Amino acid sequence: MKKLLYLLLLLPLFPLNRLKAQGMGFGQRATVEERVSRITQKLDSAFAIDSGQLVALDTALKVLFRRQEERRQEMMNSGETPDRETIMAEMKKFSDIQDDIISTILTKEEFLIWKEKIQPTMRPRGMGGPGGPGGPGGGGGGQRRERNNQ
Repeated sequence: MKKLLYLLLLLPLFPLNRLKAQGMGFGQRATVEERVSRITQKLDSAFAIDSGQLVALDTALKVLFRRQEERRQEMMNSGETPDRETIMAEMKKFSDIQDDIISTILTKEEFLIWKEKIQPTMRPRGMGGPGGPGGPGGGGGGQRRERNNQ
């Protein structure tokens, strides 16, 4: 009887622990410094960038990412929820500027390697959607077998 009582008391705690382990459903956004560091490390390891160019790249990306965060906050705090297309268009502007900054340091061939092979590996993996857990081609599995009731 005691075991059953303990089990009933502990049972409601398990879903909370699962949510906590998953970040309560909200992803933590990387800081500007973390994002810049990740990019500069990847570029340096792949293409052996000159230290002077790395410092300039670091500074330019920090300025860009801080402005991007400011713009994101402006859009979210404007009082009305912006539509997805507006947000995507605004973030595309920053992505294009980032590409321009990086292309000034790399050769055309290196930049193509960056865009086609390295940069896609740096994108955060979201839940759902193509390639995501539970999405088509994703690693989520989620297929259930039907029981044969015979």
